Amino acid sequence: MSNTVQQPQRRISPGIVVVVILVLALAAGVGVQYYRGHSKVSVSSNGRPEPALITGPGTSGKGVTVGKAGAKAHIDLYLDFRCPHCAEFEEASGATIDKLVQDGTATLTYWPMQFVNPNASPRLANAFAAAAANGKALSFADEMYGDFSKSWTTDQLLELGKQLDIGDAKFQEAVQNNTYKDWLESVSKAADDRGVTGTPTVYVNEKKLPTDQLTADGLQKAVAGIAS
Repeated sequence: MSNTVQQPQRRISPGIVVVVILVLALAAGVGVQYYRGHSKVSVSSNGRPEPALITGPGTSGKGVTVGKAGAKAHIDLYLDFRCPHCAEFEEASGATIDKLVQDGTATLTYWPMQFVNPNASPRLANAFAAAAANGKALSFADEMYGDFSKSWTTDQLLELGKQLDIGDAKFQEAVQNNTYKDWLESVSKAADDRGVTGTPTVYVNEKKLPTDQLTADGLQKAVAGIAS
């Protein structure tokens, strides 16, 4: 007869499994967040043509307007730089808007909102304003949406400005000191008065585009009906 003693099998508690999974998930989340806040800034738009600044940031209740004065069509774009739907809209329609502005068909007014993230949205909107004041509204906005996975920390925003050749002391001070806070609040109030409740919201010559027309084709048709 064998004298081998069978060792009892130990069962892993379901509670331990859950804890391990949660720890791994937390570690992964921390890693992703670290990457978002520390990933390298690399621009693709430096040197591209930038539309002329018609109305810069700082005028109470007025957005940032770019393009060629006298264009028949005008596009009002209400956007939040932390809004995923705005990022999708930019990816699908940004090139169309850029072309309409560059060729003088339409002017464009950016209305930076602060709906989505109470911490990040104001920070990014303020940095956009600082960039717009330096003539880089289009490029700065395109770059932030182009790498939407970034947290766009203050350091990353400063680096973006530097790579777009606007990283001087004035720009840095505006980003770090939230210089455009009061202006952004006035923009938000103007949007409220107009009935804007979400982003992206687009008007073409005072006519609000329905959600199903927030496409490159929808924008093209709306502008063509005015500019023709």
